[in-house]
Amino acid sequence: MRRKLALLVAATTSLVLIAFLVPLGYLVQVVAADRAINAATREAEGIAPIVATVDRDVLQLALIQVAHDDRDDYPLTVFLPDGMVLGEPARRSTAVDLAASGRSLVAEAGAGREILVAVQGVDGGTAVVRSFVTGEALNQGVARAWLVLGALGLALLGLGVLVADRLARTLVKPMQALADVSHRLGAGELEARVRPAGPRELRAVGEAVNRLAGRIGELLAIEREAVADLSHRLRTPLTALRLDAEALPNPDDATRFGADVDALTRVVDDVIHEARRPVREGVRAFCDAAAVVADRLAFWSALAQEEDREVIMQLPPNPVSVRLSDMDLSAAVDALLGNVFAHTPAGTAFAVRLHVDEDSRVVLTITDDGPGFGKDLIQRGSSGKSTGLGLDIVRRTAEASGGGIRIGATPGAFTTGANVTVELGWVESADP
Repeated sequence: MRRKLALLVAATTSLVLIAFLVPLGYLVQVVAADRAINAATREAEGIAPIVATVDRDVLQLALIQVAHDDRDDYPLTVFLPDGMVLGEPARRSTAVDLAASGRSLVAEAGAGREILVAVQGVDGGTAVVRSFVTGEALNQGVARAWLVLGALGLALLGLGVLVADRLARTLVKPMQALADVSHRLGAGELEARVRPAGPRELRAVGEAVNRLAGRIGELLAIEREAVADLSHRLRTPLTALRLDAEALPNPDDATRFGADVDALTRVVDDVIHEARRPVREGVRAFCDAAAVVADRLAFWSALAQEEDREVIMQLPPNPVSVRLSDMDLSAAVDALLGNVFAHTPAGTAFAVRLHVDEDSRVVLTITDDGPGFGKDLIQRGSSGKSTGLGLDIVRRTAEASGGGIRIGATPGAFTTGANVTVELGWVESADP
């Protein structure tokens, strides 16, 4: 925008300068020619009285003296009635014959001008005094004047562009600042604010953006508190479940149900913590994907054993760091494994594989030997009997790590059934 404004002012200024300087340059040329013609006319008229009053020898001496004094700027020639020519040699032109009839005039003569003054009262008729103005004399000083005008025009053009650039900067700089704050707000930096500057309209936009950012922060805070309050309300039934588990007569059952209640309590605590966490944190979260997947498999293995499900597990022996928090990755793995248990009959085998491919991308693949997906893939909020949030949670988690999700895109451990491949981005280093 700044460049376009400068170009607009440059174009406008150029048109104004052309409209002003071209006529002025032509006027300078006309004035220079008039000045030279007037000077030559004065020379011719100055010698005219001598032509009528002195003899030819004295006239010749006068012409020689004038030519010496004027350094031949305007050479003089006298055509006498008897055909004799005195002074600067010159051809008798048609204009000279016309002037001999008693009429003074100015005529074109090649690249210059002839100034012809008729002198009457000479013996034998009318004499003609001729003064010649060369083309150089007609244009004397014109080139220098044009050069000065051109330099002045360029200086004015440069000054106009400079002023336009400064004025455009007062517009562009606040707009750039407004765009930067908008990008920061879009990235989750809700504390970013605009410092209103520039014209009144831009200041009004900046103030509106600040109010919008403040309102967004308030709404998000209200939403986080609502989620935290809702999660906190779950602690009461969890406490009741823990008491019921402790009251079971079988100690093994009590221990197992107590562990499940503790795990659920930890999940609720994590949800509360996540809800209260600021929208944008400066420190990036990392976790060991192999350890998280192994932990979640250990959690679900008890239920798999009860339902007589075969579990095929392929995990790397070394830690695999990804740009995700352990809570986010745990939620995604739980959503995938929960789908296996929820949508396949008991006894259906499933396989979990975590590996790093040739492009150093971390890939998690979960397949099962069940009936597979239906015609319509699970979408958020519309998944038949379920809530429809499972695969959407997985998708958002994968995209947050720089990867994505594919359903049925690659062969797994079974020739039939569901196949979900989750790319968790590239192997990351936890060092800042």
